[in-house]
Amino acid sequence: MAECGVSGSGSSGDSLDKSITLPPDEIFRNLENAKRFAIDIGGSLTKLAYYSTVQHKVAKVRSFDHSGKDMEHDHEPPYEISVQEEITARLHFIKFENTYIEACLDFIKDHLVNTETKVIQATGGGAYKFKDLIEEKLRLKVDKEDVMTCLIKGCNFVLRNIPQEAFIYQKDSDPEFRFQTNHPNIFPYLLVNIGSGVSIVKVETEDRFEWVGGSSIGGGTFWGLGALLTKTKKFDELLHLASKGQHTNVDMLVQDIYGGAHQTLGLSGNLIASSFGKSATTDQEFSKEDMAKSLLHMISNDIGQLACLHARLHKLNRVYFGGFFIRGHPVTMRTITYSINFFSKGEVQALFLRHEGYLGAIGAFLRGAEQDNPNQYSWGENYAGSSGLMSTAPELGPTQRARSGTFDLLEMDRLERPLVNLPLLLDPSSYVPDTVDLTDDAPARKYWLTCFEEALDGVVKRAVASQPDSADAAERAEKFRQKYWDKLQTLRQQPFAYGTLTVRSLLDTREHCLNEFNFPDPYSKVKQKENGIALKCFPKTVHSLDSLGWEERQLALVKGLLAGNVFDWGAKAVSDVLESDPQFGFEEAKRKLQERPWLVDTYSKWLQRLKGPPHKCALIFADNSGIDIILGVFPFVRELLLRGTEVILACNSGPALNDVTYSEALIVAERIAAMDPVVHSALRGERLLLVQTGSSSPCLDLSICSCPPTSEVCVPLIQLLTKRKGLKSVERKQSLEPLSPAPASLPPSLQSRLDKGLAVLVRERGADLVVIEGMGRAVHTNYHAALRCESLKLAVIKNAWLAERLGGRLFSVIFKYEVPAE
Repeated sequence: MAECGVSGSGSSGDSLDKSITLPPDEIFRNLENAKRFAIDIGGSLTKLAYYSTVQHKVAKVRSFDHSGKDMEHDHEPPYEISVQEEITARLHFIKFENTYIEACLDFIKDHLVNTETKVIQATGGGAYKFKDLIEEKLRLKVDKEDVMTCLIKGCNFVLRNIPQEAFIYQKDSDPEFRFQTNHPNIFPYLLVNIGSGVSIVKVETEDRFEWVGGSSIGGGTFWGLGALLTKTKKFDELLHLASKGQHTNVDMLVQDIYGGAHQTLGLSGNLIASSFGKSATTDQEFSKEDMAKSLLHMISNDIGQLACLHARLHKLNRVYFGGFFIRGHPVTMRTITYSINFFSKGEVQALFLRHEGYLGAIGAFLRGAEQDNPNQYSWGENYAGSSGLMSTAPELGPTQRARSGTFDLLEMDRLERPLVNLPLLLDPSSYVPDTVDLTDDAPARKYWLTCFEEALDGVVKRAVASQPDSADAAERAEKFRQKYWDKLQTLRQQPFAYGTLTVRSLLDTREHCLNEFNFPDPYSKVKQKENGIALKCFPKTVHSLDSLGWEERQLALVKGLLAGNVFDWGAKAVSDVLESDPQFGFEEAKRKLQERPWLVDTYSKWLQRLKGPPHKCALIFADNSGIDIILGVFPFVRELLLRGTEVILACNSGPALNDVTYSEALIVAERIAAMDPVVHSALRGERLLLVQTGSSSPCLDLSICSCPPTSEVCVPLIQLLTKRKGLKSVERKQSLEPLSPAPASLPPSLQSRLDKGLAVLVRERGADLVVIEGMGRAVHTNYHAALRCESLKLAVIKNAWLAERLGGRLFSVIFKYEVPAE
């Protein structure tokens, strides 16, 4: 990363160490398009929040007009691809030391162009101390915001918008950090903010909170007494001393008084009976490290007990800790956790936040943006532009505060619609989308990190090939490689850096990095070609299926779904075959499949169910483009339609690997409708609805959804078909007129979330069957997902290591039909 040395003109004295360089343009990004700023200035750290617009490339598809051409002999691709520039909104959060505030403000001022900001929201004690400096440097009016209001707003924001935000800390576990899944209802909770003192706030709703208690013994006490005891003036140095100390040399324990445990009271011998108790009865000198450790334990235990008492008083079992005192320090978190567990007998949970240092800055920004109704949107963390959560334990490698001037970053992309729960989940509060926690499973973590490292060359090659007319494609691809490689190395050292590490998060991070360097759809050309080939095979495939007897056809349809799922460019075993053998097709894929009985095989149970009444409505999550959706999914959809079942076909909103996108699926459905009266009739009668999932991931998180109103869900294709006069049978040779431009791709941080339109349709149509296909959606995620209705989870295992782990071999089959318990 290139560095940008900033001298800090106008700085007084030597506040800026000339050997330390300030962050480059990659850190303070998009300042030219900055719309609004907010700042939170604490005792030693300044947190800056700003909103900007980001221009990025989006791959779009549009149908050709084949009017008058014979499609059977038409060698043109089924649609054209264009790359367009789009603008999305982004939030940036940067943390830096107050020592460099003047130089940082100079840097910001020098790079602000055409900003709409006239007033800057400021919170924290430094909002008063540095008010004049900020107004002088930035030529903006400072509007001071209430610290506690900002803190609560910021806390609500991260709990709602950042999955894996909250974690519990377990010192003796591997890993130490255990992340919590987002709870559908975050209220009520207790927030314990530990700054100079301690404030305890009961938060009941988005806007209603109450200060219920506090203490003057907090971070300032630790800092002040620590300075007196050790002559160490810097807070982080005190924490470092404490991490190396042994408190039992200073503290008097229960066993020091009673010779062991106190049986009557049930107190263990190693419990602290008196903090600093030994210092009163001995003349020995105590080390700085031991005194710092004893002091840290004393204050942390006191805060933990106080928090526990308030939690029990208000009948709350979730307590979030934040503030200057925590700062991700392991000893602090461990002591507070022990104290909470001890005094509550395990009934109250101590929770910490990945981004607790930004709560005030986030809240101040939201206060300044209230006229824009920021809460009507949802936001997603952009892994490409965020720093990971790093332990401050010296033995764990580089830290955020290893040297002055190290910058801690968080970036979030705005999603255009709010998020809700998908109603088909049996219990949203206990739903975990990921099958394997790589943070917890060391062998799996080692394998998958290596797997993604080894796949990098192929991804870089595909990215460059997707933009043959771009002069700088190779240069940008190398930057992508380095960025993603660095992320993988961070995760090797600190698997908890971005929350729970899973295959899904590794895939999402890769997509974020690709988008960061303007590779919106590296597989666009591949998908275009494969869709064209598969469409030509559709009539023959359907004719062959229709000639079979009922029971034989049902098995053939399922095998078609599975064979289609083989065509996954994200699996190296498959991409190697597809690269080396261009003739590898649908029939060859069928021969690759494991013979029955499959690795997981409940097909007989499914067949028996099909002999009963039809399902009312099936929700199908499609996976890959080309053969998968056209020759696998659509024949299966067609059979359901013939049974009288309505179908909601859900496809990715944005590209990921060779997964089919909503805009591509619209064109595919358009072409199939021109060939098949069953599909045409179902689309026209709104018995087949195409929807976008809101996802830009090969995986699927069913816990969060976002979307347009229902009326917008399938309008483009339905209106398109109802306007066509004379489109009645397969005999019509002409293609339909061009579609309107496809929906805009979503920002990369949308990750694997779902569209609210899905939730609305599911309720309205009474969906009673969910079909999830593909390794990413049905194995890496949702394999254990419990739903309120019947479900089919289908996949072909295209990874030898994973197949062996599951007790099978390459191309083993998962066919999992589940019926919810009564």
